[in-house]
Amino acid sequence: MGPSLSEWLHIPRAATAAPGTWAYGHVARAAVEPERTPLRQLVSGALISFLVGLLLWSLIRNGYLGSFWIWPLLVLTPDSWPGTTTGDTALNYYFVIMAAVLAVVFGRLGRWAELARRLLGVRDRTAEIAAQPTHPEPEDDLAEWPELRLAGQGESAARLAAEVRDGRMNDVDYIRIRRAWHSVRVDPSRLAAFAEAVRAQGAAACVHPSGKRDLPVRAARHDLLVRQVRIGTVHDGERNPYARRGTGLALDPALLGTSLLAVGPPGAGKTHAVVRPVVESLALQALAGQAAVIAVCAAGTQLGPDDAYDVVIRLGDPNSVYDLDLYGGTTDPDEAAAVLAEGLVGDLADTDSRRATTALAQLLGPFRAARGRLPSVPELRELLDGTPAALAALREELESEGKHAMRRELDARERQSGAPGDPGRALADRVALLDRPAFDAFFDTTGKTRPFSLRTLEHPLRVRIDLPERGHAEASRMLARLVLAQFTANAAVRTDRSLFVCLVLDDATRALTAETLRGVQRLRSVNAGAVLSLRSLDDVPESLHASLLGAVGCRMAFAGITTWDGKRFAEAWGTEWVETRDVTHRTVFADQPLTRAIHSFRKLVTGKAVTTDAVTVRKVERERWSASELAHSVPAGHAVLSLRTVAGDYAPPLLVDLRD
Repeated sequence: MGPSLSEWLHIPRAATAAPGTWAYGHVARAAVEPERTPLRQLVSGALISFLVGLLLWSLIRNGYLGSFWIWPLLVLTPDSWPGTTTGDTALNYYFVIMAAVLAVVFGRLGRWAELARRLLGVRDRTAEIAAQPTHPEPEDDLAEWPELRLAGQGESAARLAAEVRDGRMNDVDYIRIRRAWHSVRVDPSRLAAFAEAVRAQGAAACVHPSGKRDLPVRAARHDLLVRQVRIGTVHDGERNPYARRGTGLALDPALLGTSLLAVGPPGAGKTHAVVRPVVESLALQALAGQAAVIAVCAAGTQLGPDDAYDVVIRLGDPNSVYDLDLYGGTTDPDEAAAVLAEGLVGDLADTDSRRATTALAQLLGPFRAARGRLPSVPELRELLDGTPAALAALREELESEGKHAMRRELDARERQSGAPGDPGRALADRVALLDRPAFDAFFDTTGKTRPFSLRTLEHPLRVRIDLPERGHAEASRMLARLVLAQFTANAAVRTDRSLFVCLVLDDATRALTAETLRGVQRLRSVNAGAVLSLRSLDDVPESLHASLLGAVGCRMAFAGITTWDGKRFAEAWGTEWVETRDVTHRTVFADQPLTRAIHSFRKLVTGKAVTTDAVTVRKVERERWSASELAHSVPAGHAVLSLRTVAGDYAPPLLVDLRD
């Protein structure tokens, strides 16, 4: 059972923490680790201080140090007390006080408390007590809606504050209504509608078009107030900066806006630890009117129940309610040709994408001019195959309507068909992958289905696209590449960029091309991002490895990657200056007979010669993480993650425990 909404709002959050820090209840640590006394030294110091204190107490108690130490008791008590029962009782109490004073003094000298913490594992609860809910003044209490009160909307603020106190409002409601209020401040004409909605519906005001106010289930920890989702804990080890050790690690739109690449073998936890939490977080933000998410995965992937999405497209499943627009919602033939060419043949090294775009445009343009729509998959395949009947029918329609320019385009396509280097055959082969019985009810352009278009990115939608990976692996990869191309193209032309939009590819194998990588790199400037998951960098052409690691701002290497993949990550993360200590042991040769005898006795007891240590301190440049370390030193359930925000803030590679 989590905290109530009021308690959640009162938990302090670190506003200036490093990128990726879980801000909820975070208390900053020192930048440098304090000097840590060796355990052996602590034990010996505590033992010596205890023995000295015990000796001193024994000397005092048995009167070997005289009576000067008892003078405070003599000064503070009547002269008639010594030798009486009252005096003996006072003396016994004085002994107890003296023993306590000696224990405190020698306990501090011997650092008994530090030794106890070290041996017993006692934690310092100072950070936990800072992380407790605060009780701000009403004018600063977020639960009392101070922004509305300052704007003269006292009635609305009181209604919403009562919803918080009575437990009728959740975190999604709070963030959604808060965002609606910010839109009112931008456009004051919405004020009357906002006030009426709050008065009539309370916490259910300004609800998402789906009518949902929360997800059916949450599998991760979320903090919608700062739009974060927690994915793990920074490992408490020497490989991480001291200030980050043991702190929570979270992702948010400021980081996802630079895009994230996650690489790890099957079973490493990419879907469970990163993809699902990110999709879940963006789905919650969509319900709050802050984001839109498109998740692309193989059918059966556990990314939450269908009720957690507004649109679920099951390509290849005849029971799917929604279809996918093959052309991304555009009606411009040239734009449709560019995106479709990238999706169809962008991964082929021997096919020029520009020539493929031209070839498609020479067919899409005349077809739309003649029939007022773009071709379906079977129609496009016929045209690319050069079927005489299909071309003749299209030519006659263009001739009858007097569209001679489009007929010349069609004639040019016929002349170029079959020429050396012509991409028509490759395009036809790829379109044939979609012209299968499993896809008969999909990619329709005649209005018979409910196609989803990526032109709708201006709405806070939650979309999941299931690909038929099992029976149509090649078609699935092509469709993933097509969706990525459509996403990068449409995200860049949005007129309203207030929503953060994100595409999550659970498996980006062969979906990345030189052009789509350039599109991914441009996403950070249009309030958009992408999450790309790969089993290995070898799933991407080798010529694109450097471009891929350079296009994303957040890079994540999971346990179990190969040294070849580790080498690429090591190169991307670069080097750093570190301080090294070289210790040289030198044998001590004594000149005096007594000293030689002592050294001989010590060697006899310890089995080691008497040596002195010479310490050399120097700064050297080394890799932050070597390829071998990434391949062999990352524990199971962990990953190494570097982060960069849209604003340019950077966090070095951190070893993260994804199980916590």
